[in-house]
Parts: sequence; C-alpha cells; structure tokens
Amino acid sequence: MPRTQTKGFPVFDFVLDPAYRLIDALSHVTGAGLAIVLVTLAVRLSLLPLSIRVARAQRVRLRLAPQVEKLRKRWQKDPERLMREVNALYAAEGTSQFAGFLPGFAQTPFFMVTYRLFTTATIAGHPNLLLAQGLLGVPLGEHLGAVVAGAGLFSPPVVVFAVLLALLTAVAVIAARRVEPAAPMRRLQVLLPFWTVLAAVFLPLAAGVYLLVSTAWTTAERAVLYPRPA
Repeated sequence: MPRTQTKGFPVFDFVLDPAYRLIDALSHVTGAGLAIVLVTLAVRLSLLPLSIRVARAQRVRLRLAPQVEKLRKRWQKDPERLMREVNALYAAEGTSQFAGFLPGFAQTPFFMVTYRLFTTATIAGHPNLLLAQGLLGVPLGEHLGAVVAGAGLFSPPVVVFAVLLALLTAVAVIAARRVEPAAPMRRLQVLLPFWTVLAAVFLPLAAGVYLLVSTAWTTAERAVLYPRPA
C-alpha cells in the first residue's frame, strides 16, 4: 500500500477527508471498484463545461492562426503593437488567446485530489481503508510487483492487472491514432498516451482504475469536441 502522506499540505486534509468519507460510504453500496469509477466519472462530468471552453478556444486559435502569423510578420519589430493587434483579433471573436489555458489549469486541483484519494495511505490522520478493499479479489492498494512476488506471475491477481494494462493500452492506441499527421512534435504526441500503461505498472490498483476511467473519458471527449477535419 502506498505510504504517501498528506502531512504538510493541510488543504489536502481539508478536501480529502470529506471526499474519502463520501467514496467510502458509496463503496459500501456499490463496491469499492465501482465507487472509484463513479467518483471519477462525476469529477470528469463536473469539468465538462471547462473542457468545452478549452475546445472552443482551440478551434478559434486554429482558425485565426494564419491571420496571427501575418500580424507577426508585419509587426515583428514592434512587440507592443503586435500584442495589441493579436488581442484585438481575438476580442473580435469574443475570446482571448489565453482562454484555452485558464480552464485547463482549473482542472488540475480536481485531478490532484482524485489521484491522491486513490494513492494516499493516510487521510486526515486516519488510515485510508478504501485501499484495503478489493476489486475481483485484489486489494485496491496493492501493486503489480507485490502481487507477482506474493502470488506468482501466473495467478488470478496478476490476471486482474493484466486486463487493466490491456485496457489502458487499448485506450492509448485509440488516442495515439487520433493525433493528426501534421501535428507538431507528432512522435512525442503519439507516445504520450502510453504513459498511463507504464504508470499503472507501478501504481496501486485503485490508481490504475482511476487512470483507465479518466483517460477513456478524455479520449471519448476529444473525439467529440475535437472532430477530425473532413
């Protein structure tokens, strides 16, 4: 079970404790595994309006990119004038060139709290009993390495991790295929989705389930909000 502590971060104790109590109560009704899925979906659903704003801002940036490039060439020796002209261009569209970044930053605290909830051994001074609960017979706080060492490479608990890694890989492949051929740093963008597979090898099972649900949501969300050009 991970030994990450919330000591030194009172704000996490303040937020994590009620969040922990909520998901712990829910787990008694639905089971811990499904509780993680439901809480992760609830968090992502609450952030959907921000994601829509980010997608809209991205579409505006792509559409205005040729005009912005012309302005840069025209006013490259006058940075202040360039900034005014670019801001005016975005203002005419009812947005700003930074509109897509602020909502993205606003998502970070939600993800940090959700992630720590599923990886922290102690919350507000009491043990995180959620991680002691199981999913298909495997404790949610267990790591793949510990399972292999304790039960052997060919054992039911390892099969649970293998299925999780296979699903994460499938989601990563789908996300990688959606990277546009002309995208900047395309090779890096193609590889990035697979970090979740590597992370799940070392993270506890609960965090792996969270990653699977969250990345699957992200992949589906981008398919809807960022359709491929015809």
